[in-house]
Amino acid sequence: MTRTTPFEDGRPVAELRRAVKRYGAVTALAGIDFEVRPGEVVALLGPNGAGKTTAVQLLLGLARPNAGEARLFGVEPRRAEARMRTGAMLQISKVPETLKVREHIHLVSSYYPHPLPEREVMAAAGLEGIEGRLFGKLSGGQRQRVLFALALCGDPDLMFLDEPTVGLDVEARRAFWTVIAEKARQGRSVLLTTHYLEEADALADRIVMIGRGRVIAEGTPAEIKSRVAGRKIRCRTALPLAAIAALPGVRDVRRQDELTEVFAAEAERTVFELLSRDPSLSALEVRGADLEEAFLTLTNSDNPEEVAA
Repeated sequence: MTRTTPFEDGRPVAELRRAVKRYGAVTALAGIDFEVRPGEVVALLGPNGAGKTTAVQLLLGLARPNAGEARLFGVEPRRAEARMRTGAMLQISKVPETLKVREHIHLVSSYYPHPLPEREVMAAAGLEGIEGRLFGKLSGGQRQRVLFALALCGDPDLMFLDEPTVGLDVEARRAFWTVIAEKARQGRSVLLTTHYLEEADALADRIVMIGRGRVIAEGTPAEIKSRVAGRKIRCRTALPLAAIAALPGVRDVRRQDELTEVFAAEAERTVFELLSRDPSLSALEVRGADLEEAFLTLTNSDNPEEVAA
């Protein structure tokens, strides 16, 4: 059966409007506006404690806002018609360890009106061959695959994926990426939280970056990266980090193994200064700012809206 986009007029499938959430004296969300549109992959990024988990909990109906509102498919998230159209893979998920993989799939599939065939779920999550094993006997990576399968098995219009590839090897992570991208091509929506910024860069149509309970940046990966002026210089040099950091226009410097990474506002000038101070400098590479650099710059800034392109 061919399925259509949840809202043909483009209305959000999930949204927070002026949402505030407090836990005692701590404000986790401070009037946040956020939405997921039909058929898009949105990466919700932020440092630990930024409010990502709280935002997801409000959208899933696991918590209620103190002010503002949360909506799934235009209704209150706890309503059955909203829940039957969502799938979730959360780090806080607890599933019985004494059930077999196939039994978990059967149980969760029974909650949905039109679940995916078991064979399709097993293939998508890479579970072939371990269908009969107890969940409690699985490795960490295999458990992640089962939790991913549980988010998929109802064939939902919207999936919440919280750190879906933690503990997976590179091959398995890429396989997950392929499944997520295919779901988006089918018109499904995905809300992704991840600490792998390469993952967000590869998958997301749009990135929403939050800090201190507020949205600090939003846009495509290219737009987010363009918020940070400058380039990254990589090289092998004997210069001390302190000396490099003192060069004009250098915003950050760090050393990884034998290579030094320098983030500078004017790469050409910085390269000239480096070479003049260290003629033996080698392995020189200059490239534009990546998502990691944009993330660190925006989340560490007291005024991220003032970070210029």
